[in-house]
Amino acid sequence: MALVVGIVIGAGIFSAPSLVAMHAGSPAAMMMAWIVGGMISVAGALCYAELASTYPHAGGDYHYLRRAFGTRLSFLFAWARLTVIPTGSIALLGYIFGDYATQIANLGPASPAIYAAAIIVVLTLVNVAGLSTGKWTQNLLTALEVGGVVLIIAVGLLFAPETAPAAPAAPASGVANWGLVLIFVMLTYGGWNEAAYISAEASGPGRTLPRALFWSLALITLLYLLVNLAYLNVLGQDGMGASSAVAADMMRRALGEPGAQLIALLIAISALTSANATILTAARTTYAFGQDTPAFSMLAKWHPQWNTPVNALWVQAAISLALVALGAFTRSGFATMVEYTAPVFWLFFVLSGVALLVLRRKDPGTHRPFRVPLYPLTPLLFIATSGYLFYASLRHTGVGALVGVAVLGVGALLMLAQPRGRTPSAS
Repeated sequence: MALVVGIVIGAGIFSAPSLVAMHAGSPAAMMMAWIVGGMISVAGALCYAELASTYPHAGGDYHYLRRAFGTRLSFLFAWARLTVIPTGSIALLGYIFGDYATQIANLGPASPAIYAAAIIVVLTLVNVAGLSTGKWTQNLLTALEVGGVVLIIAVGLLFAPETAPAAPAAPASGVANWGLVLIFVMLTYGGWNEAAYISAEASGPGRTLPRALFWSLALITLLYLLVNLAYLNVLGQDGMGASSAVAADMMRRALGEPGAQLIALLIAISALTSANATILTAARTTYAFGQDTPAFSMLAKWHPQWNTPVNALWVQAAISLALVALGAFTRSGFATMVEYTAPVFWLFFVLSGVALLVLRRKDPGTHRPFRVPLYPLTPLLFIATSGYLFYASLRHTGVGALVGVAVLGVGALLMLAQPRGRTPSAS
């Protein structure tokens, strides 16, 4: 439970709620979206629990897709990991850091982009040099992150100003844009898929894994509901939707400028922590991709003295900086990065759900320590919701989504040039 909660609760909960409020038709619709997000996450986590416990492998989705569909599709997933999903997340976290660092020291109209670019360069240098924060440091920063969530809940529910916020106004259509709302909601639930296959090493996974996943996601859903109630209680839906740093604006209204400065600092640290972890882990996936793919062998250079994947780190940084520039061009950095990653992210969730169905048929005799309850309804529900979110991320978003799909299209052309490999056996 601690592992899942630690991975899932990240900096997104301090930025995404304003975008959810902007596109929700009412406070009730806004709160329902967070409940629906928790339910989708539980269904997906149960699917990944079966895949992880049956086919334990450090490659996670890459390994499941390779077993189910062969090497070409797994190549496309590896390309997406190199160019879209982690790099988009790094740029997104850079913008969260930039939005809240700007609350402390504003550098001008391009302040969030400047902070985002600077932090990507600095953290990449730190990782290239092989410097790492100690375990106690990571624990401390994680505690500060969770502490920020608890502080927001307490202040928003207990210390709201006496003057009530203005009554929320629904969008012109009077109806929530559920596609966009769920895209931003599900962003904040991201990470349970990684936690599921890491947790496959737990003893007795058939009993402990589903319970840990269910109760941790239930706890996360409760925390997210309370955070959004706190925002709503202080700012109202209109105030949330108009904010670029909703947590800081809430604290400013409730406790004044010192409160806003404190929460902005905590959130900036939170985004910094998440960005550093993403840079470190994603570069190693890129390094492994370079080892497996001759055309990208330059990514597999490991520095003998610093003991780091230097080329993978710098290529990853270059792509992330290009995405920061894209966000600066659209003048909506955080939202553009969500748009960029969302279609590709949800496409591969659809394929991972289908992989579960395929592997059930291909490997009927394989021992499965955990089986998805209500099969095949649960994986079909997950596939359907992921498919809808893939559609919504194309239908309702802007230039960021088009760029993300175009980059994946380049990977598809490269995929067709790859030799067909043999699908791994079930052993």
